[in-house]
Amino acid sequence: MDNQELKRNAIKLRRGILRSTHAAASGHPGGSLSATELFTLLYFEELQVDPKNPDDPKRDRFVLSKGHCAPGLYAALAARGFFPEEDLLTLRHIGSYLQGHPDMKHIPGVDMSSGSLGQGISAAVGMALAAKVYGDSYRTYALLGDGEIEEGEVWEAAMLAGFRKLDNLVVIVDNNNLQIDGPIDEVNSPYPIDKKFAAFNFHVINVEDGNDFDQLRAAFAEARNTKGCPTAIVMKTVKGKGISFMENQVGWHGKGPNDEELEKALAELDKAEEML
Repeated sequence: MDNQELKRNAIKLRRGILRSTHAAASGHPGGSLSATELFTLLYFEELQVDPKNPDDPKRDRFVLSKGHCAPGLYAALAARGFFPEEDLLTLRHIGSYLQGHPDMKHIPGVDMSSGSLGQGISAAVGMALAAKVYGDSYRTYALLGDGEIEEGEVWEAAMLAGFRKLDNLVVIVDNNNLQIDGPIDEVNSPYPIDKKFAAFNFHVINVEDGNDFDQLRAAFAEARNTKGCPTAIVMKTVKGKGISFMENQVGWHGKGPNDEELEKALAELDKAEEML
């Protein structure tokens, strides 16, 4: 898929994120928007998955370790055809299968329930290790938040992944520098992120602009060609990316837009699409 198509799909995902969190009057748009290009590239180019056969044992696995950014994942799954896009408007509603955090038992395309920060990477390491044990060729990807990696369990999982030389595992850190309480380097700095993963025997790829498709594509190609160790992609992104009044604003970590804000945001996306 060329970048023009990917950009159009990214705009579609952003609309889904905004509309779903508006309909829920809650949710986490900021971190979903910062990872929109990542979700888009994964589901429209990188992952070997089939919406018609979501439980295919040969499929690649994806774990959203920062599970609160479910609106971004759901928008990608809907756009890829795993479930109807109109269902995004039921986010967090009573009786909806689209809960505030991913649920593998009820949502097609979700490989792991997540939400308790730090636990998703452990599940991903288990998936990658299982593939090695049973000789399966699928790859496992996990997306973590930069605030999430303040959790100790992340580094226990990283220790095992490095020790077991899980070169079928790609860990991605969404480094937008903001967590719910503020800048990560003021709350409990995990920097230098790259050196920490390197110390756990990961091949580390620093992506200067994680909202750029070419840079992300190159990183995934390098990860596929890396043998003998897992890969960590540390991508710098902008929280709330794509919506001017949300960008780099920590207040958009965990609230949905109101009617006026939704209208303004969608108008910005319409303009961005016209310019493509």
